[in-house]
Amino acid sequence: MIRPAELIERKRDGHELAAEEIEELVLGYSTGDIPDYQLAAFCMAVYFRGLTAAETFALTDAMIRSGETIDLHSALGRKVVDKHSTGGVGDKTSLAVGPIVAACGVPFGKMSGRGLGHTGGTLDKLESIPGFRVELTADEFVEQIRTVGLAIIGQTADLVPADKRLYGLRDVTATVDNVSLIAASIMSKKIAGGADAIVLDVKVGDGAFMKSLGEARELADMMLELGRRAGLEVVCLLTDMEQPLGRAVGNALEIREAVRTLRGEGPPDFTELVLAACAHLLALSDLGTDEGRGRTRAEAAISDGSALALWDRWIAAQGGDPAESALPQAPVRHEVRAGASGFVSRLGAIRVGVAALDLGAGRRTKDDRIDHAVGVVCLRKRGDAVAEGDVLAQIHARDDPSAERAAVAVAEAYELAAGPPQPTSVVLDVVR
Repeated sequence: MIRPAELIERKRDGHELAAEEIEELVLGYSTGDIPDYQLAAFCMAVYFRGLTAAETFALTDAMIRSGETIDLHSALGRKVVDKHSTGGVGDKTSLAVGPIVAACGVPFGKMSGRGLGHTGGTLDKLESIPGFRVELTADEFVEQIRTVGLAIIGQTADLVPADKRLYGLRDVTATVDNVSLIAASIMSKKIAGGADAIVLDVKVGDGAFMKSLGEARELADMMLELGRRAGLEVVCLLTDMEQPLGRAVGNALEIREAVRTLRGEGPPDFTELVLAACAHLLALSDLGTDEGRGRTRAEAAISDGSALALWDRWIAAQGGDPAESALPQAPVRHEVRAGASGFVSRLGAIRVGVAALDLGAGRRTKDDRIDHAVGVVCLRKRGDAVAEGDVLAQIHARDDPSAERAAVAVAEAYELAAGPPQPTSVVLDVVR
């Protein structure tokens, strides 16, 4: 029997742990034999000392072995695809990608997580929809993919339970942004969840856990290797998170923006990322297409209404009301206006994300309740021209004091310049 304190001490001092030691630590935590405070200490030791490639593989494997796995390919007789993001501000990409890919005839199955700090979680957004069930059994998950073509759910109690516990613990112990822990958490869920091919969206910049392209490539390479060892096909998109993605930041607000995007009315940067992810997923699928033709098919699914129809069918299948009017709305709206004329040269993602968090759109502790109605809508983005007095953003709040505090924070996120900044693409690179 291992002594957790000894392993924590050895990792703290920079030593490499054996695979069986990591396995016992993780499995002991998942069964409750090892308490939160010891795993929190272990995560902090890993945060400062890191994990070797062998330790990361061992951690991933141990988390998978803490529960059951699903073989979607055998169950459905089809190649199933999935998409995952490392987390950002305003990142509702999966909500639009899933219906588009499924409308193109490719099964899409995703197990998702909740928000970490200033980054929003797909499950939190979906729970803005009255009646929507994020908890399905493994059998219900498989059957919905079979009949609807799409399911996005939370981790079942039987799949990767160790990661489910560790995910919340990392959020409240400031140990989220470690490459090895991120890679192991993401890939354990992806491998156990049963998809054959995955597009990973690795966010880069101010509002992301990876602040530089170098860090993002390190994470992408690690996840690609974990996927390769598990027999999965993986493509990583490195994408811009210097500013919020799209305009909406906040759960119900982001649901509305995803629906508008499925109608062909989405913000340019968000629409571009959605189409890029769809193109890669369709190219990885069993349709026998390439990225160019995949993008064309995705665009057609939006224009002919089939993606929006798939959204309605999916939301109803998981018990939700797909009507936009059913989404909650905050009682207070507050406008943030430009104090001068110029061009938006910068819109700090982290400031906007924290403002939304302070409004109640996220959680500071794993037990916090989320207010699904509140958030921020950034009406002007980087490169936009503004005149003095123009509305830069709109705050959706529960009361006037919180709206006013958020307005100050969001105003500070905007920087104006005399001329427009150099245009940039939301997709910075592709790592295969």
